[in-house]
Amino acid sequence: MKTNYFFLKCLIILGFTTFSIRIIEAQNNNIIPVLEYTPVEGFFHLPPDMNFGEVAGVALDHRGHIFVFNRGLHPIIEFNQDGQFIRTLAQGMVGSAHGLRIDDHDNLWITDVATHTVLRLNQEGHVTMVLGRMNTSGETDALFNQPTDVAFGPAGEIFVTDGYGNSRVVKFDRDGNFVKSWGSKGNAPGEFNLPHTIVIDKHNLVYVGDRENQRIQIFDLNGNFLKEWKHVGAPWGLDIAKDGTLFMADGYANRVLQLNADGKIIGTLGRPGKKAGQFLFAHSVTIGPDGALYVSEILNWRVQKFLP
Repeated sequence: MKTNYFFLKCLIILGFTTFSIRIIEAQNNNIIPVLEYTPVEGFFHLPPDMNFGEVAGVALDHRGHIFVFNRGLHPIIEFNQDGQFIRTLAQGMVGSAHGLRIDDHDNLWITDVATHTVLRLNQEGHVTMVLGRMNTSGETDALFNQPTDVAFGPAGEIFVTDGYGNSRVVKFDRDGNFVKSWGSKGNAPGEFNLPHTIVIDKHNLVYVGDRENQRIQIFDLNGNFLKEWKHVGAPWGLDIAKDGTLFMADGYANRVLQLNADGKIIGTLGRPGKKAGQFLFAHSVTIGPDGALYVSEILNWRVQKFLP
């Protein structure tokens, strides 16, 4: 009888773990709900014979146009609000796509882990600022080693997570002049093990996704450590919604989390897989002006749109 009970218990645990269409977790003895989002299948309309490669980033401009940053033949692909193809950008300029952000002036900022550069492109696709040097790595005021993401301060300051080769955040003024850097390899407060993503909220708090340490660290604009959230999993991508909540893509758990200002998990979305609503290496998450979510995936070579 004891043996049968043991096997029954194992089967129940295994079934509960794998049957995660409706994810149920415990946090401080509370049930964490599934976020009520629906995937929009077939939203993006690519021309014949054009495909995404591994999709690293996705961002929207003020018109609601969607820019997809991927590791295929066409690094940046632009779509309108309805998912209709418009054009491609940055051919021949990108070694390995990683992060994509769009600033308040609709400039596109791309981070390239292969060439160790951060580029600012205007809407015509022309390069208007270069941070780092092409194909040259280092840990100086002017050089990166596989940078991962970029964020912007209230005065136009530029913050770069310098990420795979180095373990730091680098701050520049709005004109691209070096201001300071902070961080080194480790797991103590203010140290990093692959700073992979960065965002800044309306209170000027700097959130850094410390991916391999599986935590989000929070700093002020001068790099002073304030606090950390260690219960969230591995932050691969971050974005902030209009209501101040934080969305986080976890490429290891293959899900998206929504967090409140205290770091409490509001809900989760997704599970591993190849079907609509599932993820494989969810790399970045972006919130559209209408509350839609866009999640890029490395292994599924796609970006998915979700409607609330």
